Amino acid sequence: MQVDFYHLTVAPLDRVLPSIAEKVLANGGRLLIVAGDPVLRTRIDQLLWSYQPASFLPHAQAGGDWDSEQPALIAETVAPANGARNVALVDGLWRNEALDFDRAFHLFDEDSIGAARVAWRALGGREGVERRYWRQDENGRWAQVA
Repeated sequence: MQVDFYHLTVAPLDRVLPSIAEKVLANGGRLLIVAGDPVLRTRIDQLLWSYQPASFLPHAQAGGDWDSEQPALIAETVAPANGARNVALVDGLWRNEALDFDRAFHLFDEDSIGAARVAWRALGGREGVERRYWRQDENGRWAQVA
């Protein structure tokens, strides 16, 4: 199980999440996107339709008739109704249910860095969990620093 911690310092969630989602889907995977706040879930839903004029990223918010068919599903809880093996926790909150996936993306900013540090330390001693910490440089490029 791999957990990638993404510290959002230069590029906001609105630029980082679509890139992650595109890569997961391009590799034939499915993605569960988790955010507790309904306003954030609605913003993500709109973002995935409009982040680039020529893009199309098939997705839906959880709770519909076609959840199991969605390559990317936006949900309040870590319940992969779409059969996803990849989960993106986008509201800065770590959820241990993410450990049931093959890969977790934990995205956080300065407001939630304390909680991310607690999660990093807690996962450090878990067998079978590979942690990676990604930070942006001043140009917005990602570098693995741990």
